Parts: sequence; C-alpha cells; structure tokens
Amino acid sequence: MSHDPLLQPYQLKHLTLRNRIIVTAHEPAYPEDGMPKERYRAYTVERAKGGVAMTMTAGSAAVSKDSPPVFNNLLAYKDEIVPWIREMTDAVHAEGAAIMIQLTHLGRRTRWDKGEWLPVVAPSHHREASHRAFPKKIEDWDIERIIEDFADAAERMKAGGMDGVELEAYGHLIDQFASPLTNELDGPYGGSLDNRMRFCFDVLKAIRTRVGDDFILGVRYTADECLPGGTGKEDGFEISKRLKESGLIDYLNVIRGHIDTDAGLTDVIPIQGMANSPHLDFAGEIRSATNFPTFHAAKIPDVATARHAIASGKVDMVGMTRAHMTDPHIVRKIIEKREDDIRPCVGANYCLDRIYQGGAAYCIHNAATGRELTMPHTIAKADRRKKVVIVGAGPAGLEAARVAGERGHDVVVFEAANDPGGQIRLTAQSERRREMISIIDWRMSQCEKLGVSFHFNTWAEAETVQSENPDVVVIATGGYPHTEVLSKGNELVVSAWDIISGDVKPGANVLIFDDAGDHAGLQAAEFLAKAGAKVEIMTPDRSFAPEVMAMNLVPYMRALQKLDVTFTVTYRLKAAEQSGNEIIAHVGSDYGGISKQRMVDQIVVNHGTIPLDELYFDLKPVSNNLGEISHDQLIAGEPQTVVRNPAGKFQLFRIGDAVAARNTHAAIYDALRLLKDI
Repeated sequence: MSHDPLLQPYQLKHLTLRNRIIVTAHEPAYPEDGMPKERYRAYTVERAKGGVAMTMTAGSAAVSKDSPPVFNNLLAYKDEIVPWIREMTDAVHAEGAAIMIQLTHLGRRTRWDKGEWLPVVAPSHHREASHRAFPKKIEDWDIERIIEDFADAAERMKAGGMDGVELEAYGHLIDQFASPLTNELDGPYGGSLDNRMRFCFDVLKAIRTRVGDDFILGVRYTADECLPGGTGKEDGFEISKRLKESGLIDYLNVIRGHIDTDAGLTDVIPIQGMANSPHLDFAGEIRSATNFPTFHAAKIPDVATARHAIASGKVDMVGMTRAHMTDPHIVRKIIEKREDDIRPCVGANYCLDRIYQGGAAYCIHNAATGRELTMPHTIAKADRRKKVVIVGAGPAGLEAARVAGERGHDVVVFEAANDPGGQIRLTAQSERRREMISIIDWRMSQCEKLGVSFHFNTWAEAETVQSENPDVVVIATGGYPHTEVLSKGNELVVSAWDIISGDVKPGANVLIFDDAGDHAGLQAAEFLAKAGAKVEIMTPDRSFAPEVMAMNLVPYMRALQKLDVTFTVTYRLKAAEQSGNEIIAHVGSDYGGISKQRMVDQIVVNHGTIPLDELYFDLKPVSNNLGEISHDQLIAGEPQTVVRNPAGKFQLFRIGDAVAARNTHAAIYDALRLLKDI
C-alpha cells in the first residue's frame, strides 16, 4: 500500500473516495441545449479514467429560469436533464470515481437579456460590476419559489445518479443574501447575520428533506470577502461553524475573496505570475476551527503543493481543477511513479478566460481537452515507422515532434536558434509569464525520452531537409513581426518583440500602436514603463488587448495603471515622420473626420506576425501533396491521403504561425490533429 498522502482513501459520510484529489466544480461550457451530452460526458469521464477521486461538474447548474447562464451552463431546472445526467454518472462510476454537481441561482450575477428575459433578482438593487444588470429587489414569493427550485434540482440530480450536490454560494444568490454589502432586505432575510444566513439554511433544509441523509451535500462559500463592509474573516468563521452545526451538510469548500469584478475573480482564481495556493493556509484555519471535512482549490497546480495540503492537514480533499484540464491523468501518473510525465498547468488561464468571453474552455497546451471525442490524450502507435523531419522548435514544432515520437516514428527537428521555444521563449522573459516556458520544457523532456533528434543553430535549407530522406516534412518555422502597417514612416518604428527581447533600447516618450491586441503589446508597455518611459497604448479597436481577455488583463492593469500608462481606444496610427530627434505620429480614426499628431521619440508597433514560409515554398514543388491538407480528413481525424505530385517522395505540411498569425493553442492543435494520424 502506498504511503503517499495523496493516495490515501477518504471516508466522506457513506462515500469512500479512493484518494485525496478532486476536480472541483467548473463549467467548461460544453453543454448542448443545456444538457451534458456526449462531449460533456467524454470530458468528465476522462478525468475519472485518469484516477481522480471525485469529479464535480457544472460551475454552476442553474436551478431557476430567472438564473439564466451568461455562458453555456447546464440547466438543472429541466426534467430532460435527468437521463443525460444518468449516462454521465454511470460512466464515471464505472471508472471508479465519485461524481457530484454544483447547483446555483446566480442572483444578480447574470443578465436580464439572456434566456427567457426575466428580471434579475437579488436582495438589493445593487448592480454587479461584471455583468452589469440592475436587479429587482427580491420578494417573498421569489424566495419561496427559488427555495423550491433548489430542492427540485437536487432531486433531479439524485435521480440522475449523482453522489451529491454542492451549493455555489460565493458571489451568487446565497452569498448575496449573506453579505451585508448586497443584502438590504428587512427581516426575516435581512439585517442580522442570523437573518442573512436564513436563505442558505432554508435552501439546505429543503434539499435535505427531498434527498434524505444518504446523499452528500456541501457548500462552496466565501469565508472572507476581502471587501470593506463585506463578510469579513470573523463573520466567515462564524458562518463556517454554523454550517457545520446545522447538521445539514457533509463538508465545507472554502473560498476567500469576491468575484463581482474581474480583479476580484482573479484574486480568487489566480493566474500565472501570481502566487500559488494563496488561500490554502486560510482554508487550513477554517478546518482547524471547525474540525469538519474541508475542501479547497485555488491555483494548486502541482503535485508537491497538493501533497503538502493533505500531509499538513490543511484540507481533507485538494482540488486540482485547471491542472486536470491540462493533464486528466495526474493521479494515474502519480500511482505509476511518473510524476515527471505530468503535463504542467502554466496558469495561462486560456481555459477560463475563453468561457467568460463566451467560448468553450480549452487548455492552452493540451488540445485534446474538451475534444475527447476527436482528439486523444494518449497517442497510439502507428502501423509503420516513418522518417519525420520537423523544421522549427517552437510550440507547434515541439508538439509535432512529441506526437510523431509517440507514434513511434524516427523524428528529426531542425531549429535555427540556440534554444527551443520560439515566441514562448520570448514571452517568458517577462517575470509574470515565466511559467509559459514549462510548455516548452515539458515537450523537450518528452521528446528526449522518445528519442527525438534535435539540431539547434541550424538554418535548414531545402537540401538539408531532403538529405534526411523524409517520409513527412512539417514546417513549423513560425513568423516574424509585421510592422509595415503605416502609409509612411515604417522604417521609423520598432516591434513589440524588439522591446521585450531587449534588442532595442527603450525610448523616453513612447507610443505603442497595438491592433493585434495580444500579450506582446502589454508586455512591451510594461517593460517600457518600468524603464521610466512615458507610455501611451493606442488601438483602433473599441477596447484594448481583446486577445488577452479579462482575467489575464488584471495583473497588467494593476502594473500599468501604477506606472501611469495612458490607454487610448478608437484611434489609428496612420503615418510617422522624423522631426529632429523626435517622431511625428499622425493619428486618425476608422470612424472618420479626425486628424491628430503626437510628438514622441519611439513608436512601437504590435501587429501580429508574417509567416516565415520560404522553406515551405522551396519544398512544395518536390512534395507528393504539394503542401495540400485535406480539411475534411483533418476534421474527421483521418490520415492525409492527398497526392498531387506522384513523383514527390514526401508529404509536406506547415502548421502554427508559419501558416498565419494565431496563438499558442492553435499552433499546438495544428500539430496534434495532423500528426496523430501520420
């Protein structure tokens, strides 16, 4: 028997959990018509296959029609969800894991123009900053109806085979009742802490009456809002004790912070560049004060931290949720003593930022997550060994090399630089984004184990590639900064890459023209401002840095606002001209009728990349497919069979930014879905 604290079973009431690692409730936005259909089920079951003790679904499932999801959540108020839930729970149980679901009423944390266009309700008229809806102050009949809705939804989940339900309190309606900042009701549901907690206990009582004692019931709640006038630590400890003493629940799932703003949400769920496990000690204090089963998750990305959380007795079950989006087989690899093979979560938060922007959750460097129906987490061996030559050791090239290596092929990689990484090595030079280099380090480690051969400091020509007698050639050479975007004066500008890399000395008065809207523009701005420059970021868009998205924007704003950086939207840099030691920046607008000038001493342009594709076009005439990819076969997950030049001796493909400027996830997805069938 293993002595690893993480692998010890845990008895939660009648339920025996096979280890101490859980996936906490989260909504990856995979439902179809509000139901957990095949895609949702495949995603959830993969984590059960990987060995997790319990997976919690939904973050959160809506219990009422006037709690419309602001992204694609499960609809627990519909009777037709029960058979879909049953299919999912049966499949998870068959893999030896437990499964729960999180239920909620969003209260003010939604919008009235979603779903059935019903008014948003809350215990006050205070609008939540994130979702901007002004709520109706909740009435007595609303309260009665919603309590009943919670009980109905819990009963559906039990009928669907769930092991239990968890109530989402923090930031949602239950917490809006509990917090003095958002509850302006008179008694019996407003005023004192007793009254503010009444709604939560009424919901718990109604659920327990319906589901009985042989059903797990928990609450994920904030024990400290970290807001002046809100629920503070003292009240949070009192709430924790009252929850335990109620006899209605089986565990506490502890949160610290508030989620009504992007900044607050990011402190609750920290991203890269922020401290790991920032609330773990606080959760440990709650457990110590209550002596009650305690769960917790908040940026616990690695096994060492999770092991410490359990071994030190801070929590009973540790959540590694984003980590399991990156690698669903963490527990299996721990059991097999293969911790070095665990794909690391780099905290890029591409997953959550996408759902908050209306998309589906995808891991920045595991393109199989969320695509379990079409993409493999474990690569199968090929029927025949081939010689695969890859040019470029950025994320696309390294993923291609890893997957080809897993397929059992003889793989050679040529890279012009001294080190692997491409644009990721550049972006990781910023202290906040240094975790990104793990995307490269993990792939290099995997490739070395697979026997992939690397040639660095090698500028591959067509002859270099052909001398390897390849069966398959993959061009993953990336791109170079595109700065020629002005009608005049392109020779006067530098790229964001020039600034980040340190190849160009920072100016004193700098205009950054950023219409790519990705990390590079903000990274350059922070580098310049920290060097003492006066910085203005200008974009023709109506918002800046849209590709960075909400939670990733938070630490940038905290830094750049302190450094007095100016943000200018809806203006376009048109031209530049030299004037002595300064540059005249000519500024216009896509809206028309505007012509302005700025006097600066440096202009930085961030406008994406142009493909480095000369080698591809040199090789194209001698390839057997002439570079063509069958999109139908690619999408269907079938091998590429295009032959346009029977005399050609190898297949030729290009991926990532060597095709067009996109992002890291797109580059890795290109490589996975192409090479998995080679």
